[in-house]
Amino acid sequence: MSQAATVAVVDYGMGNLRSVSQAVEHVARDLNTRVVVTNDPAQVRAASRVVLPGQGAMRDCMRELREAHGGELLGAVLEAAANKPLMGVCVGMQMLLDHSEEQDTPGLGLIRGKVMRFRLDGQRQADGSRYKVPQMGWNTVRQARHDGVWDGQPHPVWGAIPDDSYFYFVHSYHAVVDNAQHSAGETEYGVRFTCVVARDNIFATQFHPEKSAEHGLALYRNFLLWRP
Repeated sequence: MSQAATVAVVDYGMGNLRSVSQAVEHVARDLNTRVVVTNDPAQVRAASRVVLPGQGAMRDCMRELREAHGGELLGAVLEAAANKPLMGVCVGMQMLLDHSEEQDTPGLGLIRGKVMRFRLDGQRQADGSRYKVPQMGWNTVRQARHDGVWDGQPHPVWGAIPDDSYFYFVHSYHAVVDNAQHSAGETEYGVRFTCVVARDNIFATQFHPEKSAEHGLALYRNFLLWRP
C-alpha cells in the first residue's frame, strides 16, 4: 500500500473505539498503514479509508455524530462514504440505512432500508429454549445468499474467510434492506436477516469483527486491502 495510507477510526463519542482501533492496528502493522482514532473532520477527509463504529442507542449515535464539530464531522463521513472505502460496525452499520425503529430515528440514508427490532416472542430455538433479545454471542454468517439461493460471488471483503464462519453479535435490532443486492451476509436468529450491507465503496457489519477472533481480524485486513 502507499506510504501515505491512513485509516481513520471515527470518534464521535459512541463507538467501542479501543477494541476496534486495536484490531485494525493489529492487521495494519504489516500493510504499511497508519491508524488514527479521531474526531477531527480534516483527518477523516485526509484518510485513505474510514471505519465508522457505533455502540449504544441509535438516536444517541446519530445525535452525537450530527453535532460533532458543528456538523463538520458528519460532513466528512458523508464525503468518505461517497469516495473512499468506508466500513461501518454494529450501530455504525445501522446508521447507514434510512430509518430505525429504535426511538423512531432517521439514519444517513446511504443504503436504502430500515432497522427493525427482533420480534421473537413465543419462538423457541432447536434446544427448546426461548430466543432472547438482544442476540448476544456467536452466530454463523452466510455470504451472498438471497432467498436461500447462491447469488454470485461473495463480496471481496470476505476474501478467503469460509462461508458460515462464526462472528460475535450483540444487538436487538437488525437491518432490512430494500435491495437484496445490498445484502452481503445473512444470519439466522429466529428469522433470517441481513447482517452485512454493502454498496459501491461501503461495507458494514452488524456483528463485531474486533470481538470475532481470527475471522474478524481477517475481515478488517481484507477491508484495508480492498480496492472498490
